[in-house]
Amino acid sequence: MRPLGLVGAILIIAGAIVLALRGVSYTKNRHTVQVGPLGVSTEEKGFIPPVVGVVAIVVGGVLVYGARRKT
Repeated sequence: MRPLGLVGAILIIAGAIVLALRGVSYTKNRHTVQVGPLGVSTEEKGFIPPVVGVVAIVVGGVLVYGARRKT
C-alpha cells in the first residue's frame, strides 16, 4: 500500500473511533508547581467533537481513493 493510502486508512479508523465514542475528551497538564508540601497544577480540558470524526473519514476516503489511482 502506498504511504498516502496508509495515512488515509489511519484517518478513516481514527474518525470511526471518534464517531463511535460520540466525541473524545482529553486532559493536558500545563503547569505543575511544588512548593514545600504543597503542590499546584493547572489542567486544560478539551473535547474533539464527532464532526471532526466525519471530516477525518471523508479526508481519509479521498486519500485512499487518490492512492489507488495510477499516476
